[in-house]
Amino acid sequence: MSPAPTAAEGGARLLRGERNWWFLGPGGGLARLRPGQLTEDGTLRPGTERRLREHGLLTAPAPRSYALTVLTSTHCNLGCGYCFQNTGQDRDGGSRPPRIARARLTSRTVTDILDFADRRMAAAGLERLRILLFGGEPLLNPRGCLELLERAADHGLASAWMISNATLLTPALAGLLAERGLSSVQVTFDGDRPDHDRIRIRRTEGGGTFDTIVGNLARASEASPLRWLLRVNVSQETYRGVDALIDRLAGALDPARCTLYVAQVGDVGVGYGNDLRHTRELSERFTGWQRRALELGFTVARPQAHRPCATCGHGDGRYGAVVSADGTLASCWETAGKPDWEVGTVTGGYLPAALTRDRWVGCEDLYRREEDRRTLAAFHDTVDAALLDYLDETGRL
Repeated sequence: MSPAPTAAEGGARLLRGERNWWFLGPGGGLARLRPGQLTEDGTLRPGTERRLREHGLLTAPAPRSYALTVLTSTHCNLGCGYCFQNTGQDRDGGSRPPRIARARLTSRTVTDILDFADRRMAAAGLERLRILLFGGEPLLNPRGCLELLERAADHGLASAWMISNATLLTPALAGLLAERGLSSVQVTFDGDRPDHDRIRIRRTEGGGTFDTIVGNLARASEASPLRWLLRVNVSQETYRGVDALIDRLAGALDPARCTLYVAQVGDVGVGYGNDLRHTRELSERFTGWQRRALELGFTVARPQAHRPCATCGHGDGRYGAVVSADGTLASCWETAGKPDWEVGTVTGGYLPAALTRDRWVGCEDLYRREEDRRTLAAFHDTVDAALLDYLDETGRL
């Protein structure tokens, strides 16, 4: 699989479809291009680039919101072996891998975090705040989640979402979170029920979680307007069950309230490796899963240009921050709560760049070898082009 040419300016992308090329602009715009609008080596002709610029498709918009990620609890009630917050594998082969140190968000730290956000928003000229409730498992500290959202309303809160395993989500709690501004929750599934229950197991007593999670989402849907972002983890241990999983989720939940996306598990957990290769066969499976999800009524996120992450994509934390439960700052979710990776505190601000340069990890650093990055980029280009072709064929663009 060879990488498709990519328009570098502003993170724009060029994807080669079955019958035409697709241009994805940094502002979210999409254009269908004829082969004659590109050179033989697959780059934009000057006239094509000029027309795209005239239509504003080459312009990257300035961020409109400050993106604040807050770990309300660094502890987790599940023992997933691939978690990037593990500091090792369970030596007994069980469900209790050692993790980052425990911390819980307190009222005092909420005050410090919101004061910090006010200062950073003023410096960036932003008035809107977007919050991600993160963990560990954020719902191990429901009071902290609710207090942060409630108090953030006076600091420009425009939207909020959560990443949770949903094992602790009750209808009453879902309603309270929604009342305070939470709009969506991302929940992960590791393949169909048998694989999921083997991988995402309870940390203390062991045992599967699939039925609990699906049941909680169904009941929370009746008690709140929350939407669900269903992440399906793909690895050598789960990919064979993804087809059955998508059908099962469609039967248990309302697909109209769900966005479903599949993502390969990265080699980020200590002692964990995903041996699934980025082959053409795998790209065809991804394409098939996306099409099936659309047929069943799920939303599937449309491919986008490459844009810097608001939290880790700028070395100075200009447009967002990741804050652990004790008020320490990290560059990215991956390093939050890990000793020697702090880049500052909410009370003292960011450390000097000379100290944080080697601690600044971003989303694109997940695959640190250039060869792996190129392979991954080519894989995503192939999958995204196929999705755009299908959306075009079915009138969904």
